Parts: sequence; structure tokens; C-alpha cells
Amino acid sequence: MTKLIKPVFLCASLLALASCATVRVTEVPRTQPQDVPLPDTRPVDAAPIPGQVGPWHYTDATRMPAASDGYQPPTRIGFLLPLSGRLARAAAPVRDGFLAGYYAEHRARPEIQFYDTAAGGPVAAYRKAEADGNTFIIGPLGREEVDAVFTSGALSVPMLALNRGDSAPPQGHGSFSLSPEDEGIAAAEFLIDRGARNVLVLQGLDDSMRRAADAFGVRIGQAAGSRAPGSRVFQALVIGDDLAQASPQLQAAIDAAAAAGTPIDSVFYAVRGSKAHLLAAQLHASGLDLVPAVATSQITLGAGDPLLDMTLEGIAFPTETWTVRGVAGLPSAASLAEHLPTARGAAARLFAFGHDAWLVTAFPSIAASTDGDALRGATGRLRIDIDGNVMRTPTWSTFRDGQTVPLD
Repeated sequence: MTKLIKPVFLCASLLALASCATVRVTEVPRTQPQDVPLPDTRPVDAAPIPGQVGPWHYTDATRMPAASDGYQPPTRIGFLLPLSGRLARAAAPVRDGFLAGYYAEHRARPEIQFYDTAAGGPVAAYRKAEADGNTFIIGPLGREEVDAVFTSGALSVPMLALNRGDSAPPQGHGSFSLSPEDEGIAAAEFLIDRGARNVLVLQGLDDSMRRAADAFGVRIGQAAGSRAPGSRVFQALVIGDDLAQASPQLQAAIDAAAAAGTPIDSVFYAVRGSKAHLLAAQLHASGLDLVPAVATSQITLGAGDPLLDMTLEGIAFPTETWTVRGVAGLPSAASLAEHLPTARGAAARLFAFGHDAWLVTAFPSIAASTDGDALRGATGRLRIDIDGNVMRTPTWSTFRDGQTVPLD
């Protein structure tokens, strides 16, 4: 009976906070809801590494003393989010996911103050958070907002931006995102681990698909010089809206690879599900249905018809660990969605993202570890690289008998 009550307590806390945040919020109320006795959200089998060099100065006085499991949050957090305006709808699940992780922690927690980037702009919000004495800053959320802050001059308070900008994070700062580039990188790693050498890329017309395909190609090229010598993108086909033209394009690429003695041995789908159905059927007819294939999460857009989705059998695509397997420290996605609109449907992905922003903030030594440890988050396994970018290994799913299932 207790397990059934816990999600309701969490939802009540979040709903109360969400109702306050529909107006222009500048600070979380000082009166904190009662701690929720949920399962521990901490990463397993990990400890802080004394003196470890990482993108953040997580052993200085701006953080709490490190616990044996690596828990070492900042003392005061300024959270930059568009709480009003066109991005407010996306900000709400990120905020609530972060607070779900925050309130699930039983130990001392930092103070949090929220700043509305839509009110005066992201740079002004950062400067206000800086002036208010926050020791760590999270956000902003929009891609253009991140670029604006990264290029605004000296940033004295370390920050974890919640998107990738065109500019790399300045020294001492980080970024975390669910961007198309991150999915392209993850897809490349998936195929590299499976021995890919000659990859056929199928790319849609929209900008997100182009960005995913570009990042995929860059990571394959990097691996060719180190981990996977000989790996390459044999050809990248841009698939337009006239799918009748795709069939001869595909066949020409397959024939060219075979004639060169380097047959296609893997496929990357950077297309939506409506196009993927026809492309997968064509590849099946050409005998390429058994090679490793991976896609971006966009393959689920236009999917949902079990009969049609059977053509996508075996294609791997990234999903959030929380929604397909569950994670310690959070109620199941299904049970939370019953009570909390910001954890429902497409918003669940951003809710999980917000939760993991808390984990990266609270367990920095694990996030920056170089010895194989990683944070086990709601969106996947998380590790921050030397440049400050949080790299995500998602939980992979696939289609089986027309249904989405976790990949074994």
C-alpha cells in the first residue's frame, strides 16, 4: 500500500510548485514540502575521486562536503528557465523533473532560485543569478539562449546549460541536451560497437535530421582514426518527399558499394517513421534487412500502426530508460502520468531530462569520472567529457511484432 501512496505525495508536491510557476517566478518558496521517502536516486558502486580534474570545480567551497557515493551538490542553485513565453510549455516538464529528483534526495539539499529568461533575456537572468550569490547555475533552455550566455563575456559562476549551442561551453562550464547531434553521436557509437565499416545514411529534409546525420558522420570519422579503423559513411542519401525517387537512389548506392568490394553492412535512419516504413521495405527487398540498423527517435513519429511498424522490425532507436524500464528514485512513468500533466505523453522525455539535470548537478564526480563509472539516469547512462558536454548512452528500443520493446 505504501508504494502506491509515494507517487501521489510526489505529485502533490510538484503540482503545488507547478501552480506557482505558471506566473513569473523568481524563487522557489522557502517553505519546503515534506521529504518524499522514495528509493535512493544515487548512482551505484561509485565514489568521489580525490583531486580528479573535471570540467567543474566540484571540490571547492561552493559545494557541500562530498559523501561516500559522490553526492556533492552546490550550496545554492540559480535555475534559468523560460517560465513565460513560447518556451514555457517545454520548460515546465524540465522544471518538474528536476524537482522530482531534488525532493527524492533525503540529505541536505541546495537552495534553488528560479529566473525567468523570457522576462529580460538569458544574459540578464544569468547576471542576476550571479549577483544573487548562487554558486551554480542551470540553464538556459533554448539553443539561442545558450549561445547568448556562452558568448556574453566572463562567466564567474559555473553553469550547466540545458542545450547545445553553436559555441562550445566555456572552460569550467558544461552543457546537457537531448539534441539531434547527441542522437547522431549515440547512433554512431551503437554501430561502431557492432563492427560497422560501410554505413548507408538515409537523411530526411528537415534541419533536425541534417544535424543528426552530420554529427553521426563526424563521430564515424573520428572512430575511423582510432577505435574502428576503416569505418566510414559510404554514402548519405537525402530522402525527399517524393519517395518514388528513393527506390532507385537506394539501389544505386547498394550496387555501387558492392561493385567497390565494400558492401553496405549497416544503416542509419535519420528520417521520420512515415518515410522509414517505405525505406525499410525497400532495403528488405534488396537483402539488407539483416544488417545492423539504428535510427533517431524521430522514427517513432508516424509510427503506431502495428501492421506498418512490422516493416521496422529490428531497427534500434533511442528511448528514455525511465519510460521503458523504470529507474530508482522515480515512480513509474505510467503512474506519474496519471497525476502530473508535465510527465505525460511527449512531455515525459523532458521530465526525464530535467531529472537527469539534477543528477549531473548533484553527483559531479561520477558524471566526470574517467574510469568507467557513469550516472544511471532517467534518460540513460550519463558521462560528462573533458569539454563539458554530457554524453548520453540511451536505452535502446526496437520494433518487435509491430510493438516497441526494449532492445535486449
